[in-house]
Amino acid sequence: MASQEPAIQVLQQQRLLLQLEYNSEKEAFRQQTEQVGIERKVKRGDAWWPVKVSKSYYNSLNQLAIEVVRNTDTDIEHCFEFGRPVQFFSVDTDHSKISYFRFTATVSYADGDRLVVTMPDNANILDLQNAENLGVQLSFDETSYRLMMEALDRAIKGKGRLGYLRDLFYSRQKPETFVFPSMHFPYLNPTQEEAVNKVLRAKDVAIVHGPPGTGKTTTLVEAIRETLMRENQVLVCAQSNMAVDWISEKLVDRGINVLRLGNPTRVNDKMLSFTYERRFEAHPDYPQLWAIRKAIRDLRNRRKRGDEKFHQKLESLKSRATELEIRINSDLFGEARVIASTLVGSANRLLDGQKFGTLFIDEAAQALEASCWIPMRRVSRVILAGDHCQLPPTVKSIAALKAGLSKTLMERIVEMHPEAVTLLKIQYRMNDDIMRFSSNYFYGGQVESAPEVKYRSILDLDIPIEWISPNHLDHLDNLDRLDNLDNLEKPDYHEQFVGESFGRINKSEAELTLDTLQHYFERIGKQRLLDERIDVGIISPYRAQVQYLRRLLMKKEYFKPFRRLISINTVDGFQGQERDVIVISMVRSNDEGQIGFLRDLRRMNVAITRARMKLIIIGDKQTMTRHAFYRQLWRYIKGLSGEEKEQFSGEEEERYSDDTDESTYDALEGNGLAEEPIGR
Repeated sequence: MASQEPAIQVLQQQRLLLQLEYNSEKEAFRQQTEQVGIERKVKRGDAWWPVKVSKSYYNSLNQLAIEVVRNTDTDIEHCFEFGRPVQFFSVDTDHSKISYFRFTATVSYADGDRLVVTMPDNANILDLQNAENLGVQLSFDETSYRLMMEALDRAIKGKGRLGYLRDLFYSRQKPETFVFPSMHFPYLNPTQEEAVNKVLRAKDVAIVHGPPGTGKTTTLVEAIRETLMRENQVLVCAQSNMAVDWISEKLVDRGINVLRLGNPTRVNDKMLSFTYERRFEAHPDYPQLWAIRKAIRDLRNRRKRGDEKFHQKLESLKSRATELEIRINSDLFGEARVIASTLVGSANRLLDGQKFGTLFIDEAAQALEASCWIPMRRVSRVILAGDHCQLPPTVKSIAALKAGLSKTLMERIVEMHPEAVTLLKIQYRMNDDIMRFSSNYFYGGQVESAPEVKYRSILDLDIPIEWISPNHLDHLDNLDRLDNLDNLEKPDYHEQFVGESFGRINKSEAELTLDTLQHYFERIGKQRLLDERIDVGIISPYRAQVQYLRRLLMKKEYFKPFRRLISINTVDGFQGQERDVIVISMVRSNDEGQIGFLRDLRRMNVAITRARMKLIIIGDKQTMTRHAFYRQLWRYIKGLSGEEKEQFSGEEEERYSDDTDESTYDALEGNGLAEEPIGR
């Protein structure tokens, strides 16, 4: 086996960088809490105010829970989801002073305008119920950082299987494999079949690299199903609750018994049916357990001084409750074939002492390396699935980012052990012209289109990709029907910078974005749009632009019949999704050619690959094409439309260099402050 030193040194470095990120994020949260007004937090989706506490109760896990209802009628999406810590606050009558309650609660459910949070033992619910102008906001997440630090410490000190995997991942020693003939799966394509076989043969590690639309989830579900033919139970994790929900739902659809630790982001009966909490409540012994827990609470409330038998009665009831709880858990975990949770959620005390043959990590390219080590202590081998050419993990410390904190475990293993990787090569989402640029630029031209989607389009003889440059009059040809054509000739398309969120906005470009979509809708026809439910995604990398586009859409009477077909969000908000039509508002337009975090090309890869049939990019050509990637994209799109490709002289190429030294604001944008999803 290779020396332990490189592995341990890398992990020690990761721990230092994680500490740096922790300090940076905690300080940023403190400053935001002190400086950003409540109204601003509400607009960002980080707070609800005002709210009221509608009821309190003990949930099936014997936690004190309260239901919080948002009083305001708003369409602002929020960032509350299961497991996130929250703080309550009250605002005095003249809105000059905010008082925070001295405890942290945890989100259990978030559904529309209703929030269920579990309360700590030291919380006084009467104070909340009696508070004036009550609000609730996201709090700093200490727990996730603590669990990641502990996981890195375990990996650094690890012996046995954990130590073996640690040393393997950071060395060139080949992972071990089984040898057996390939299995055939008639419903998978050749590269999907190869991926499943590689997973089954792996003794240590395998990677399923799934570019957009290539059926990564289908492949992963099949690999899990085949693994369960050989193992009794597997652990399935992902970075986000949404990703865990998605893979869990697909497994349940295949008839696999899934036990989901934590609650889903979409609160409906199907999703809730395989959660631990709902299964716990449904167990035949639960009514008896609930009665004993109620008796314990009543006994504590009615305790009399000098009652010598109090402790004896209490211990007897607690012993019986513990016995029932162990029996219920034994049944639930004994029946389940898949235990599913987030990476951080895999530290749940319910899994203490549990061991698994295989850990599957979905969306592994979006997870910090430290978080992948949390479930690793419980398993013998690891299967990672994802795409490191799409969204990276969010890192908010510039120093930690530059030093390599955003480099994921999946990226490391791809570099060190390419023999463990299978690239899925047939995509089933996009028109071939939309897919081709991404395939050539990010995947070495290896991704091909399935025949059934290759020429898919909405309109006959339509050009699948357009790039409209607001500051160039050539876009007016595309908008010859607009009533406000005269007003479009001299608008100011320059970006504006907006306050605390380090965001950018381009109001004229937002107007043009919706005008362009309206023009395309008129070409399709209202009835066809509604009958065929042609869906549209409007993407902007900047939260401020997303908020502005949403407000603008609500004001435009033309779009009223189509609002249910149109969703507007950041790139993060569209990760894993697809739409018939995608319109991207790039926002950046300035004389210096600065594009900030749009230099992270993985984000652009996600944005342009969400479209099935039509992609429209709205962005200032002069600003964007100073970067080689966007220059190539511009040329590619112009080539599709049959226009003569622009030629750049050597002098121009030098002027269009990529090493622009941009401001700290742009670095912060690149760390996700402007790009966080507004809703999940």
